[in-house]
Amino acid sequence: MRYVEEFRRPGPVRDVLDEIRGITTRSWRIMEICGGQTHAFLRYGLQPLLPDQITLLHGPGCPVCVTPAGKIGMALALASRPGVIFCSFGDMLRVPGRKGDLMSVRSEGGDVRMVYSPLDAVRIARENPDREVVFFAIGFETTAPATAAAVQQAERTGLTNFSLLVAHVRVPPAVEILLSSPQTGIDGFLAAGHVCTVMGTEEYVPIAQKFGVPIVVTGFEPLDLLQGLHACILQLEQGRHEVENRYARSVRPEGNRPARDAMRAVFRVVDREWRGIGVIPESGLDLNEAYREFDAERKFELRDEVVEESRICIGGEILQGLKKPDACPAFGTDCTPETPLGATMVSSEGACAAYWRYRRNHDGN
Repeated sequence: MRYVEEFRRPGPVRDVLDEIRGITTRSWRIMEICGGQTHAFLRYGLQPLLPDQITLLHGPGCPVCVTPAGKIGMALALASRPGVIFCSFGDMLRVPGRKGDLMSVRSEGGDVRMVYSPLDAVRIARENPDREVVFFAIGFETTAPATAAAVQQAERTGLTNFSLLVAHVRVPPAVEILLSSPQTGIDGFLAAGHVCTVMGTEEYVPIAQKFGVPIVVTGFEPLDLLQGLHACILQLEQGRHEVENRYARSVRPEGNRPARDAMRAVFRVVDREWRGIGVIPESGLDLNEAYREFDAERKFELRDEVVEESRICIGGEILQGLKKPDACPAFGTDCTPETPLGATMVSSEGACAAYWRYRRNHDGN
């Protein structure tokens, strides 16, 4: 436990906060990419303790939130099919689509199962040879290696009743899109430590150089986040724009090579739609030709559908750091975790869910 508790001790946290106040002379807008970082900032009540000049922006680093409604529609269609066992991470079960959510499909008799790993879905397929088992493969580069391992295991064992509905996305292209927009005005980034544990930091170097912004990799404990924020602000105050790793106990520049090799063997890079943002070039992963037999879209001849988003929900603007959750007119009234209008309210990494859960811990700005 010391590897957690030592990053939560009040004394070191206060010391770093004092250092941040001491070096901050201008207004800076810092985006934490990952929803896990957003939740941690709010859970530990860090946001109101920062200098007034620092504005935290909440980014699109919530894979559940950015999974497009069309892909949700495919999931609902598959889960409703007789003879199909549809497996998903728990976060996806209540994400609204045009015709309800996966929980409503299950309540109507669909065989929808929550799993903790794609390998669980492989096991279910092996135990149910007379049923088609589909795993909803979502997530950033953090979860993609496990999906790759599941496909490789299914191939090795000759499973023909296992397939994937793939919605994996990549973080660096989204960072570039945000920086290319004059609306966001982002001065620096806190990059997600778990993604960089897999992928390393190399992909961020050309982005930092191209756009002249510091990108600092952080963990998810209070001291991790504040040390990363301190490093980012120090770079800005000194006029530097570098990639800096403040999560060295987990992240290496080259990342996790076996995990990257598995991803490279199974996936190809594709353009992908992000819910609330649009199509981002080269931001997705899809099965390559060698593993196309495991592609549920191809196997079941699925077609994407155009889904009209809620006209009230401002989830897209929240994911781009343009607005904060409590700026939404539906927040806490028409939109709650029990009656969500968008994915950002039901995902465990969604910014709206964080503001709802920890609403006493943020400053409301």
